Amino acid sequence: MENNRKNSTNINWYPGHMAKTKRQIGETLNLIDIVLEVIDARIPKSSKIIDMEEFTKNKPRILIMTKYDLCDKVETKKWIMYYEQLGYKVVPLDLLKDSLTPIYQAINEIMKKIHEKRESKGMIKRRARVLVVGIPNVGKSTLINKLVGRKATNTGNKPGITKSLNWIRINQELELLDTPGILWPKFDKETSYNLAVLTAIKEEILPTDAVCIYLLETLNKYYPELLKERYGIEEFDEDICVVLEKIGLKRGCIAKGGIVDYDKVYALLLKEVKDGMIKNITFDRI
Repeated sequence: MENNRKNSTNINWYPGHMAKTKRQIGETLNLIDIVLEVIDARIPKSSKIIDMEEFTKNKPRILIMTKYDLCDKVETKKWIMYYEQLGYKVVPLDLLKDSLTPIYQAINEIMKKIHEKRESKGMIKRRARVLVVGIPNVGKSTLINKLVGRKATNTGNKPGITKSLNWIRINQELELLDTPGILWPKFDKETSYNLAVLTAIKEEILPTDAVCIYLLETLNKYYPELLKERYGIEEFDEDICVVLEKIGLKRGCIAKGGIVDYDKVYALLLKEVKDGMIKNITFDRI
């Protein structure tokens, strides 16, 4: 199992609709005032679209860090400072609980300058047009639905829900251009495993056992106390099978004959990340 991960090459993952989306964004960019990019606070680098600045040109940018309630605040705040230094307005949010007022304030602050520029040219004030982008499954559709106040897009714990560009009018002051999730043609192993652990790429792209081994090794590297508290791992054995056996026995992932069912252990680990039961984690480091 270990060799599957360490010997793997860079991952190629670029469905046709993603290339089409980037082309369509380029074609509508002249209509856009602000780019609002949604990323996962637990992987602030891995979930960031790497060529965003290139294909959105010099548009003002707001970075929404979703799932802020699930991240390691200390590590994620380092990324907030990093992106602010790059010129982003960063808004960390728990989409299920937090008010969206900081997003509206950030949009209004940018639009004030745009309106002043339009007025100086004798043009009338108009509704803000905001492009919403993000990789799959970072909470983009959930954010839009909350902004709209009703279910405007499909949401789910699987990548690839939104399939086309859609204009959504929020009110007299704001309209959004929703886009399908975007990834890039190739990414390195660490990024690919971070994305797989947090379900930004489809489960079949990488071997499940390799993804779970990466998850356990990363938790051991950064959050060994979490492994101890949740799974009873006092020491992380060099033999990953020993670790899996301990988790399986503690959590009842048992097959016929009383042996540990590794597939059940893998399913347990991925579900507990997906459901936010494994939390206060940030896998990207500055």
